[in-house]
Amino acid sequence: MASGGFMLQHSDTEKDVEAVELAFDSKNRGSNSNKWKKPWNVSSFTQLAAPVFNAVNSYQKFIVVVCVIIFISFFTSAPVVPHWFLPKDPKVVIILAANEGGGVFKWKGPQEWSVERSSIANKRDYAKRHGYGLTIKDMTLKKRYSHEWRESWEKVDILKQAMRQYPNSEWFWWLDLHTYIMEPQRSLESQFLNNLDNATFRSLEEFNPLAIPEDIAYVDYSKPINLVITQDCGGFNLGSFLIRKSDWTDLLLDAWWDPVMYEQMHMEWEHKEQDALETLYSRQPWIRDGVSFLPLRDINAFPPGACSDNADDQRYFYQEGDFVINMAGCEYGRDCWAEMEHYKAISKRLTNWWRFM
Repeated sequence: MASGGFMLQHSDTEKDVEAVELAFDSKNRGSNSNKWKKPWNVSSFTQLAAPVFNAVNSYQKFIVVVCVIIFISFFTSAPVVPHWFLPKDPKVVIILAANEGGGVFKWKGPQEWSVERSSIANKRDYAKRHGYGLTIKDMTLKKRYSHEWRESWEKVDILKQAMRQYPNSEWFWWLDLHTYIMEPQRSLESQFLNNLDNATFRSLEEFNPLAIPEDIAYVDYSKPINLVITQDCGGFNLGSFLIRKSDWTDLLLDAWWDPVMYEQMHMEWEHKEQDALETLYSRQPWIRDGVSFLPLRDINAFPPGACSDNADDQRYFYQEGDFVINMAGCEYGRDCWAEMEHYKAISKRLTNWWRFM
């Protein structure tokens, strides 16, 4: 009896458990079936999307206006959207004069393409490392006016374009294609920008290869520095220079590009923009106010072969540790590709991993 009673009780318990499990399974199956019973179809999507489409149709004019404002703000210099919504312009912008579209006077060969790729990659890596901007300007479009070809006069026009492109940037660093940054771990700030007054010299007393008059009346060297250039054996070197965005710079670029001065003097100026700037510097006190000079090897060191008449003057030629090499004139009797590969190898050897720590 006891045994039988025990078995009956156990049997009842099993039935109870089975009943609970069946009820639980039935509930879950019911909920799952309700959840997945109705498949996702086009009509369901249409029902959900209909309010969105209706809202777009109702406010389409407003949406178009907002889209136009956003486009103008982000892709032009017009400050339509508050500045805190816009990407911040970098302090320094590198302007690289390249020729990505092909040859100007002849088709480029493989070595010319290689030189261009190496130069662009060098500047792009440097700009990314230090948070600078980089704009690559295609030099195939050199015609400023339909009636003339101002070859080697494109710098002024391109500087103006870059300043419109980056209206809030402070410094613009022009670099010719045949330049290479040898010490990319150095920023411009640490190199000289944070100490311009001590790193540069304002007058021609230190170095004056063209024998420009050192002193003219009404020059005020206490005014801010707006143009940082170097001099080589031929005078002012514009293969690598920095210019600050300012009212002074706007006036300089207008005077530099002046078509009247160009018409009067372009037949006498062998080096075009360089000669024009030297003439302005020689005659205009207000231009001297804003110009300062760096030693050539700071941003413009030459390889052997450049300034060949001054081959013994170490102020011109690259030495290990110099910041930038400028293979100026390599296309005239020298091998640009061989020089570029040579200095790329030196830079790679100098920039070992521990130098970035």
